Amino acid sequence: MCYNIGMEKTIAAISTPLGRGAISIVRMSGKNSLQIARKVFSYKGEIQPRFLKLGYINFEDGSRERCLMVYFKGPFSYTGEDMVEFQIHGGTHLTQKVLGLLLESGASMASGGEFSRRAFENGKISLDEAEAIIGEINAESESELKASLSVADGKLKNKIMALQEDLTAQIAQIEATLDYPEEDFEKSAKEGIFCSLFNIEKEIDEFVKQAKNARFMKEGIFVAIVGSPNVGKSSLLNALIGEDKAIVTDIEGTTRDTIEEHIFFKGVKLNFIDTAGIRDALDKVEKIGIEKSKKSIEKADIVLCVLDGTRDLKEEDKKILELAKKTKHLIIVNKNDEKRVLEKQDDEISISAKDERGIEELKEKIYTLVAGEEIDFSKMFVINERQIEHLKQAKSIVSEIFAAKEKSMDIIAMLIKNLWNALGKITGQCENEAIIDLIFSKFCLGK
Repeated sequence: MCYNIGMEKTIAAISTPLGRGAISIVRMSGKNSLQIARKVFSYKGEIQPRFLKLGYINFEDGSRERCLMVYFKGPFSYTGEDMVEFQIHGGTHLTQKVLGLLLESGASMASGGEFSRRAFENGKISLDEAEAIIGEINAESESELKASLSVADGKLKNKIMALQEDLTAQIAQIEATLDYPEEDFEKSAKEGIFCSLFNIEKEIDEFVKQAKNARFMKEGIFVAIVGSPNVGKSSLLNALIGEDKAIVTDIEGTTRDTIEEHIFFKGVKLNFIDTAGIRDALDKVEKIGIEKSKKSIEKADIVLCVLDGTRDLKEEDKKILELAKKTKHLIIVNKNDEKRVLEKQDDEISISAKDERGIEELKEKIYTLVAGEEIDFSKMFVINERQIEHLKQAKSIVSEIFAAKEKSMDIIAMLIKNLWNALGKITGQCENEAIIDLIFSKFCLGK
């Protein structure tokens, strides 16, 4: 662990959202949890660890709340300490009243993330697993949730710790060469060390490669729909999301601002941006909309260049196609339900936004072209920006070590220790307390 502090106080907090509901949970953690619980909770019989007990919370005014209580004896609890949880009827006032009673009876108010921080300090979870819990809570897509569940299950921690163990063995090998300089095995030791570092580098490279898919899993794929006025961009957006969100008319310049909607496809969020028709603007408002359209092209992971199949290319269409060449794009020929006039385009996708022909195939093409291949949700993904940055830092240190191959063993040992520490910042096996403070400040109260 990065550090270990003995926690003397018993903390309490509400662990469910405030508001009306079937149940609310109020929890305590600390050595006096059971003692405080016995002050406020009446139950006929013995309180046994990990058994739900039906009884009453007794308030000072003589009223009482019938509820369930469960006691977890440390270290067999979430925090690794003695814990008590009350499952009471949902309701803002009642829940706050129970918490107030616990505080009056000796508990202290928990700060945000303090339960999970204690779990980390007591060795129940690693730092990456703590971040994965935040990911589970905040997940907006199936892919993001599965990635967080994978990390929370310890897959990332186990891989990183295995790399650190290997590095520890290399450091020990170097120490041996320094302790016995008269023995001529520095050359063979270096060969073994750098062979091992080569394998470690491949592992880190694999993690870094995941960063792209990680971003798609967390934020989704951004798809800009661009084209000249009246080619069917808004109709295409409506067809893609399955709803009539964008206004569709035969009047040019109807869309004057970007419209953003999303759907989930194969567990990944597809963020569609319908843009204003790009042409020589007729007024100030339209000009602003067109500038936003151009910025959407720069922001997008992929651009859908929409053409009208019932007419020849206009000068505006040619300019848009040229603009889209700067990024990944697909040429969409719309209105294949009408007579075709436009000549065949290279690698075009023919659709009818009106009849929704070719829409599912288009979604598949977007997904495949951007994600590259089917995302395997069974694999572990690093989806946290902080973790990705530390992996990139580790990769940079590996390159530094290889560049120092001809230098003395003590310099190589120092660099390997730097690598060990960079990897440890991901799981918490490090020497940086500031990272710990930052992670747990992101947790909600009661977690």
